Amino acid sequence: MRIAAIVVTFNRFELLKKTLERLRAITRVDKIIVINNGSTDGTTEWLRLQTDLHVVHQENVGGSGGFYTGIRLAHEEGFDWLWCMDDDVFPEDECLEKLLACDAPGVGILCPRRIQAGKVFVSECIRINLSNPFASLLQEKLSPRVTEPTDIQSMVFEGPLIKREVVDRIGYPNKDLFIFYDDTDYSYRTVLAGFRVVYVPEARMQKELFFAHDNWMARSRKKKWKHLYQVRNAAYFNHCYGKNRFVRYVRAFQNMSGYLLLAFFSAPFVNAYRWSDLPRFWKMYWDGIHGRLGKL
Repeated sequence: MRIAAIVVTFNRFELLKKTLERLRAITRVDKIIVINNGSTDGTTEWLRLQTDLHVVHQENVGGSGGFYTGIRLAHEEGFDWLWCMDDDVFPEDECLEKLLACDAPGVGILCPRRIQAGKVFVSECIRINLSNPFASLLQEKLSPRVTEPTDIQSMVFEGPLIKREVVDRIGYPNKDLFIFYDDTDYSYRTVLAGFRVVYVPEARMQKELFFAHDNWMARSRKKKWKHLYQVRNAAYFNHCYGKNRFVRYVRAFQNMSGYLLLAFFSAPFVNAYRWSDLPRFWKMYWDGIHGRLGKL
């Protein structure tokens, strides 16, 4: 059994070194593949000196494009398990072993628990709702207190261990999503293909905490570009998989409307949002509905 770790990085030099330090200490990992999405902070030069890594340098195509490249490469090289993660999570010593211990017939992906600032960080959910447009897409969000391996439908690309057979059947992540919903899309495709996606609470990763000292305005300025992708990709996901017209159109419209209202009422008073953001959010909604993806 051969295992490849896939790390996608962009301008997080110090965090990347910490992630790689943890991976290098895990002897079950046969190869570490680093996808460098055009970093400009010294990461590129440092990676060129690392002889024990398989490094791919490419333009910044987002997390989805990074995992597309890494998963394709590891799959083509014949690895049995593909361990995917961003550059801001750090696996604990026994994380991989505890994931592998939960392999069973029908399992396609095994997901670790993330710990942020000493607290369990969860965004995974047991069920994806594609029928009721007025209820949340992500239903039955996992409790931080869950102690047993649990089947889920929505995961994140922060430590999932993907079995080769999953890639054989469903292919690679949608590289055109750039950021947001690429992980949800991949896990849901896995479930639709008949595999189980299992959350393993005993397998732990530490997760970096960002924006802890920023106020609302500072966080909003830093995250606005992500919110544009979120609106577009939510529209795409709901339109692609929704089981009725209300889900395919109305749910994403509600999501987009929230950002429209936020921009409309805050633009006159703070510079986190501007009037020009109103048509941008509207455009993102329609781009998602019509499948116009890619990097903004």
